[in-house]
Amino acid sequence: PQDMAAVLEEIAPSLRAGQLLVSVAAGITTAYIESRVPAGVAVVRAMPNTPALVDEGMAAISPGTHCDDSHLAEAESLMGSTGKVLRVPEKQMDAVTAISGSGPAYIFFVVESMIEAGVHLGLPRTSATDLVVQTLVGSAKMLNETGTHPTVLREQVTSPGGTTASALRELEVHRVRAAFLAAMEAARDRSRELAEGS
Repeated sequence: PQDMAAVLEEIAPSLRAGQLLVSVAAGITTAYIESRVPAGVAVVRAMPNTPALVDEGMAAISPGTHCDDSHLAEAESLMGSTGKVLRVPEKQMDAVTAISGSGPAYIFFVVESMIEAGVHLGLPRTSATDLVVQTLVGSAKMLNETGTHPTVLREQVTSPGGTTASALRELEVHRVRAAFLAAMEAARDRSRELAEGS
């Protein structure tokens, strides 16, 4: 994102009205891009994420001023080749960046923490890794395939007074939910800063 002005200056002479330009630069608005390319270039802002590398990505797209339905459909097809696509108003793109654009890093951080906990509790690192990764895969599949709200799924695992309830109490005591909210707000704010600094 910090290099967008230079990149647009370099490619602008090759662009023409009606052509589609898809940007995956965090925080950079379609208006900013449109102001630096020839008039009539159709700009779509997209925010994919790294699971696209294994065809399980999540991308959001927003159209610029000169986009028509065919441009948006082309961008959707491009992003959809590596996962799911959601059309959102551009005003929501900073939140998208914070949730799904940066989201894989949060998940990897939780997985890393759970593996370390497994090692601390006496498991070999390879066993802890297998247990955590498959638990993540299975949990994600349950969320995706059942359509059941995560609260309901969490409650199905949580017996009154049981081990899961004890663990969840500790997560609440340490304000993990609040920490996630604060982290995603920080990511959203940084996305806004990138737009302002461009």
